[in-house]
Amino acid sequence: MTTQNILFPEIIDVVSGFDFGAIAEERKAALQPLIDYVQAKALGNQEIRINFICTHNSRRSHLSQVWAQTAATHYGIGQVFCYSGGTEATALFPKVAETLTESGFQIQNLADGTNPVYAIKFSGNEHPVIGFSKAYYDDFNPEREFAAIMTCSQADGGCPFISGAEKRIPITYDDPKAFDGTPQQADKYRERSLQIATEMFYVFSQINK
Repeated sequence: MTTQNILFPEIIDVVSGFDFGAIAEERKAALQPLIDYVQAKALGNQEIRINFICTHNSRRSHLSQVWAQTAATHYGIGQVFCYSGGTEATALFPKVAETLTESGFQIQNLADGTNPVYAIKFSGNEHPVIGFSKAYYDDFNPEREFAAIMTCSQADGGCPFISGAEKRIPITYDDPKAFDGTPQQADKYRERSLQIATEMFYVFSQINK
């Protein structure tokens, strides 16, 4: 069985439409430090910890975490552990879960409240991503030996130092929150999710095992 058959078929359908050639050269340049980080860890047979950080840990950082973990599985890159966090905790925005569901993820609500907890599953045999909003330094996240990926310019500018990070890499995305409550909301969330997905799959497609 190939690694490509591990993901849910609905997600495979989405992935099959990715066009890495459409990624702009400046974006590929922004992604290269993450590729280099993952490659060095993989060649050293070391655990690869990646913490995606945004201001509220509600949208972009979650999408990045989920798609990166999915991409690592798809390409058979082992020992990859993806996390997300914010400069403050709020809640995972419901539209993010809805958008991921539309792409084939199976999502279970584990706990309700002001900061719900979700199990986000991309494969029948892989551990789900546990999604909830938290600070980047929360006990749930790694303390050291990880790459800090800054997914929004506000967090990148507001956090000049991330304790424990081996590498700090800005890979920023426009916030779909700008379209909340508008007729474009669903399309913009889908667009941002697919941009992040394509770029994370590009990253892991470049790794030599």
